[in-house]
Amino acid sequence: MIAATIFRVPDAPPLANSPAPARGHAEPPPAGADVVKVDVSAPAPRGCTSLKLRQLSRRVSQHYDQLMAGVGLKTTQYSLLSHIDRLGPVRPGALAAVMEMEASTLTRNLQPLQAQGWVEVGPGADGRSRHVALTDAGRLKRSEAQRQWKQAQLALNQRLGTAQVAVLHGLIDDCLARLHEGAGASSDLPSPTDH
Repeated sequence: MIAATIFRVPDAPPLANSPAPARGHAEPPPAGADVVKVDVSAPAPRGCTSLKLRQLSRRVSQHYDQLMAGVGLKTTQYSLLSHIDRLGPVRPGALAAVMEMEASTLTRNLQPLQAQGWVEVGPGADGRSRHVALTDAGRLKRSEAQRQWKQAQLALNQRLGTAQVAVLHGLIDDCLARLHEGAGASSDLPSPTDH
């Protein structure tokens, strides 16, 4: 196996065409860098990446949904409550962007939360815009659901291995950043974070 070590330094520009260290003299990682070891002799990907990601996403969602069902929420609903709680009253467009979803999907996913009285959509500051906010009942529901979400997260970490999950998170973050660079995504929006 031929291995390479990749250092991901937060907020650092990519190191294009950087000279490699002398053979057998690996440089220490920069302070604050995430270290990801990658097998560069691995074969080229086979199959459809989109399909593989959807398969993984479905299985992970099933895992979380099974545990979240105890509090009457789907994982997507808990994620919405968490993002709204973290962002405070937020414009629907900004919320959709942070959550990497289409505006129409956001609208559809907010409807059951509004019907339960957990979320309210009201007028924004200028009268033409709208904002999304949690109600007191929504904050209570999110707090109740957070315990179930934590159990689901710990169970997944145990099943896959904490180190494997950390590598998966690093790969996902890196891929999202690269896809945003290629799409010219706006950098002035808040970034997604953990629940």
